[in-house]
Amino acid sequence: MKYLGVLAVCLAAVESAAVAVPPQPVAAATAQSPSQALAALFAASDEANLRRNPISALFRGDLRYADHLGNPLSDEYFAEERAAAVNELAALAAIDRASLTPEERISYDVFKWQRTIDLKALQPDMLALTAVRPIDHFNGIHAFFAELSTGEGAAPFKTVKDYDNGLSRIDDFVAITDMAIVRMRQGMASGVVQPRLVVQNVVDQLDQMLADGVEESAFYKPLTAFPASVPAAEQERLKGAYRQSISQKLRPALQRLRDFMANDYLPASRTTVGLQDMKGGAELYRYLVEVNTTTNLTPAEIHQIGLDEVKRLHAEMEKVKAQVGFTGTLQQFFEHIRTDPKFKPSSREWLQQTYVGIGKRLDATLPNLFSTLPKAPLEVRPVPALTEKGAARGSYNPGTPDGSRPGIFYFNAYDLPSRTTPSMETLYLHEGAPGHHFQISLAQENEALPSFQRFGGNTAYAEGWGLYAETLGRELGVYTDPYQYFGYLDSQLFRAIRLVVDTGIHSKGWTRDQTIQYILDNSSRGRSNATAETERYIAMPGQALAYKIGQLKISELRARAERALGDRFDIREFHAQVLMSGALPLAVLEEKIDRWIASKRAS
Repeated sequence: MKYLGVLAVCLAAVESAAVAVPPQPVAAATAQSPSQALAALFAASDEANLRRNPISALFRGDLRYADHLGNPLSDEYFAEERAAAVNELAALAAIDRASLTPEERISYDVFKWQRTIDLKALQPDMLALTAVRPIDHFNGIHAFFAELSTGEGAAPFKTVKDYDNGLSRIDDFVAITDMAIVRMRQGMASGVVQPRLVVQNVVDQLDQMLADGVEESAFYKPLTAFPASVPAAEQERLKGAYRQSISQKLRPALQRLRDFMANDYLPASRTTVGLQDMKGGAELYRYLVEVNTTTNLTPAEIHQIGLDEVKRLHAEMEKVKAQVGFTGTLQQFFEHIRTDPKFKPSSREWLQQTYVGIGKRLDATLPNLFSTLPKAPLEVRPVPALTEKGAARGSYNPGTPDGSRPGIFYFNAYDLPSRTTPSMETLYLHEGAPGHHFQISLAQENEALPSFQRFGGNTAYAEGWGLYAETLGRELGVYTDPYQYFGYLDSQLFRAIRLVVDTGIHSKGWTRDQTIQYILDNSSRGRSNATAETERYIAMPGQALAYKIGQLKISELRARAERALGDRFDIREFHAQVLMSGALPLAVLEEKIDRWIASKRAS
């Protein structure tokens, strides 16, 4: 998900600092009830976080700090973030949890988990492994800022002030870019560097960006079609100012980054791809497993879960193969789906219109499974050309709570001949409705929740819900075509494969080619997709574990509730219990569902 990439840019690139910021009281607890003290803590924490992280505010539609990106690579930023986490955990510990309401206890537990995991990431030993690797081809500031600047993302370009804010953000971008070079030089000195293939992918992205002229670049795009609210005289001023800033500030910064990465960093990068082969990598991977799954599972345990799921899903696929009358092996069936022209999309436009059609069909059946539907609209768009080569098949960018910016389901049309159509319904369910669009929008629109629950989250819950949403296809009236159902099984299978290959790469020494071949042997994915996915796991260790671990837990909880409640089980009520508290760590979600089951049985 794209919004999680933004958080990675902000968090995973800070350096230990000599600057010490003493903790300050977050909220006075005297003369307050525990509930009041908790609400005051959450409000103060959120406001302080938005000041420190203006990008987070911008993505919410809060424009108070829209003229800045901040500098998440600076020593001062690190010191402030660490002091905030220490201070807020101390304030939380002073509140009597037993005196809170059930919903407040959930918020208490989520806040405690989140700030504890944040603080662990901000310790010097962890920062020494992450801060010096601030850029990859998924979470680089270069690609993020290009998308932010197009006028089609989180940053609005509707007023003169919006355009002036965009100019001001260029200065911050230059500072972050130059600081990223400093941090990577520190990594070169300490021996903590990115894999060579990741660096080459970033160099390729930068070459592509620099190949565009000033007025052809993503950064100038909002200047090509002004809204009527911007007067003609201001349009001319802004065009001149942007041309100057892009040509004299932004492009030189990109060139400096490109030249450093190609000439200095690439030769110093490592030829291995797994974290286990990087200094301190084994410890970092254990942390990334914890943060991405919200569990204490070990890499070895997750690897075995993946192998078991691959075996189970292969057996289900054999049934579909028999249903459609294919007489070859399952691997031959995979190759049939990869290569038969009837499974190839005819054009980007056809892909977009077909996804729109899937959405319209689902709109009619979603109320059968959900009591609350998002107010935010959902749009379907292709992945931007700059990032489509290395991007996943689909992604989701959240809208704003007031609906002024829609949620966006991005589909990938790169290398169209390698794409196949049987996975289209399941991809829409995951990225759109009732997947990420429902989960994120319903949380944002629930004003009863504290802001960190409305706008924050964890990957295991978010991606687990997205993958669980795919399991609802038949209940929602899709997957009637056996090939689309096979696409669903293949999607589930691919997330199981991720458990095998991510742990294989980062804890068992698997190579890039070995990983690609495992994907090709065990799924119907084409080589282009298998390659892009493998390089994603190399660039973002642990993230791919979240999907299947989260989905298995949600499916387990549904099955538990169905067994316990029998005829009293209401699927719409279960989904509300899962969704309406925002993204919860899996242990907190399990406790909530168990309490709901007990209350239903007692009533």
